[in-house]
Amino acid sequence: MLEITLNMYQTAGIAMLLFVLGRFLTNRVQFLKACCIPAPVVGGLIFAIVHLLLYMAGVLALSFDENVKDYFMTLFFTSVGYTACFRLLKKGGKKVFTFLAIAIVMVILQDIISPLIAVVFQLDVRYGLAAGSIPMVGGHGTAGSYGPELEKMGLAGAQVMAMAAATFGLVAGSLMGGPTARSIIVRRGLTSVESAAEVEEMDGESEAEKAKAERMDADAFTNAIILLMVASGLGTLITNMFNNAQIVFMGKEIKFTFPTYIGAMVIAAIIRNFCDAKRIVLPAKAIDMWGNVSLSIFLAIALMSLKLWQLADLAAPMVVMLAAQVVLMFLFARFVVFNVMGRDYEAAVMTSAFCGFGMGATPNAMANMQAITKRFGPAPQAFFIVPLVGSLFIDFFNGIIITIFLNVLPLIFG
Repeated sequence: MLEITLNMYQTAGIAMLLFVLGRFLTNRVQFLKACCIPAPVVGGLIFAIVHLLLYMAGVLALSFDENVKDYFMTLFFTSVGYTACFRLLKKGGKKVFTFLAIAIVMVILQDIISPLIAVVFQLDVRYGLAAGSIPMVGGHGTAGSYGPELEKMGLAGAQVMAMAAATFGLVAGSLMGGPTARSIIVRRGLTSVESAAEVEEMDGESEAEKAKAERMDADAFTNAIILLMVASGLGTLITNMFNNAQIVFMGKEIKFTFPTYIGAMVIAAIIRNFCDAKRIVLPAKAIDMWGNVSLSIFLAIALMSLKLWQLADLAAPMVVMLAAQVVLMFLFARFVVFNVMGRDYEAAVMTSAFCGFGMGATPNAMANMQAITKRFGPAPQAFFIVPLVGSLFIDFFNGIIITIFLNVLPLIFG
């Protein structure tokens, strides 16, 4: 078998070609567009499948440089940290905190059910996290960051499992959200009574501040990448401090393991909220653009470098775990989210969104809500609350919960 190792430049070059391929397909295949499957995921998975066939035929085995992937992963999560505006969280009122609390409970349940199934299959309990909130609430971004961490702990195939679960979650969350909300709305005769203008009243920004935040000129792009690089650089110090800290649990001294991007997100959030307090307007749109570009590069490399042949021994338990996650999500969204969020039309729309970001990503949640509101009318509270929680704050709490489970589960199950 021919074995080839690609350097950083070759890895990035192939990743970008796969992104172009994925974009071409997602623009032309309605199913991919409807389920909000990211272009780099499509292109990367196609490459991974071709690589699997070549490997099984004994023709070719490829290895890729991981440094460029890790760098852009950190830049992406740093951009997420800059969106953590606690002023908006406070302005959103009680419902924002309620929705966030519900999402946190869901994360915990996801990280309980899959590890228990892993124990039944006599696997390392941490394999369950690869089909828990890492790929479900976390999506491909979190799966791509924690997958290598799990493999460093000796869990062979964990990264492939997490990425496969994240892809399944995107499709399942998109297919589940709309029908669930529609059945509630039709059965209860719910109607839209809100005005879309209410969202404009919640953000509290002047037109001048909005215009400055949405600038897309050279200065804005330069300032955005400076902010991202500074926060990611300082963040490594925070992450190292976290990883060197030790606590005593159940009479044992344990050392927590955090992914590299956690510190960068914390620093970015601190900078963002300091600037908010001082009325300093950051180039938000340019930061978001850099984040999207970084995510595309990161996902393309992460997906194309998957070694799908490692999934063979994990296929059966993974199928059971994912089936359990689907059942959990349906029951939780239908009977918990809808009831707790008010049992009205807005709550029904948020139920569809919860299926989207609880098993896939916030774009899936937004697509689910758009499909519902296009037919039944506007839901401005839902369109404010869901992206605020799904895109911003749940990533922080998910990372904390994953890290706790990752370090505590082995102590409980031995």
